[in-house]
Parts: sequence; C-alpha cells; structure tokens
Amino acid sequence: MTDSPRNRRSARSDAASSLFAFLKALPLPDRLLEGCVMAIQAMLGASIAFAIAQALGVEQPFWAAITAIAVSQHSYVDTRNLSRDQFIGAMVGGGCGLAGALFGGGHFAAYAATVGAAIVICWIANVASAARLGGITATIMLLVPGMGPPWDVALVRLGEVTLGTVSALLVCGLISRIERHWFGKT
Repeated sequence: MTDSPRNRRSARSDAASSLFAFLKALPLPDRLLEGCVMAIQAMLGASIAFAIAQALGVEQPFWAAITAIAVSQHSYVDTRNLSRDQFIGAMVGGGCGLAGALFGGGHFAAYAATVGAAIVICWIANVASAARLGGITATIMLLVPGMGPPWDVALVRLGEVTLGTVSALLVCGLISRIERHWFGKT
C-alpha cells in the first residue's frame, strides 16, 4: 500500500470514525463525564484567552476565546496538533489577508483570490490541514471590520490566535495531568 494522500485521508477518516463509534458506544454516564471534561477544557481555555486579550486592550478579544474553543480537543496531542494547524493557518491567512487588504481595494474578486491563495499556499507548503484555517483567517482579515492599518490587524489576529491556542494547550495539559494522576488515564 502506498502512502498517497488518498490513503492517508482514508486512514484518518477511518480512525476518526472508529473514535466516534467508540464514544457513541460509551454508556450515558461516561459520555456525560467526557462531555463535561471537554466543556471545562473549552470554557477555561476560552475564559483565560478572553481575559488576557481584554486586559491587553485588544479591540476584539473574542477571537482569542473562539480560537481556544476551536482547538480544544479530547487529548493533549490532538489539541497540540490542531493548535499548530491553527497557528500556521493564521500566519498564511494573515499574510494573504494583508496582501489582499493592501492591493485588493475591497473588491470581491480580490477577496476570493486571497482566500484561494491562502488555501493553495498551505497545500504547497505541505500543511493542508491548515488550509481551511488559512482561508478563515484571510476572510476575517478582509470581511471583519478592524481598526488601524492592515498590517496591525494581521499582527493582532495572529496574537489572538496565539493567545487562544496557548490558553487551550495549558488547560488541556493541566486536565490531562489531573486525569492521569487521579484517574490513571493515559
């Protein structure tokens, strides 16, 4: 079997389906407990990110909270991997969004080209998992009103993403340690 993109995608899909089937097969009390742990992780990560962003005087601190929720996963490794993808996507999307804002003049065609460029760049750089996040960041850069020059908006967005991912990683890491220590989970 070759290690083609289609085979890797199929293997990831099979693994995700297996995990989903496993979680669905858990008894209700176990699903409730796992759901509560996920809710606590997302809530704490988002709250920390939002509070820090707000204390720093960021214009739209909710982006840090949204990022923390978006990257919070069941395991620390999954949270770390999604955080990496989110950060790379934010860098590429922010750069493309900056270029689109500087040279696109607010035209729809420039917006579409900017989102497309962010996605293609992620694929070319062999980080396809960050492609949709790059497109989302470019969209935020170009469609969500921001105060200040475009380069400032791009840097602030990257800072918000970084703050959200770091907050989620810290909370997920702490909860993973607690689960291992108190419940013997690996």
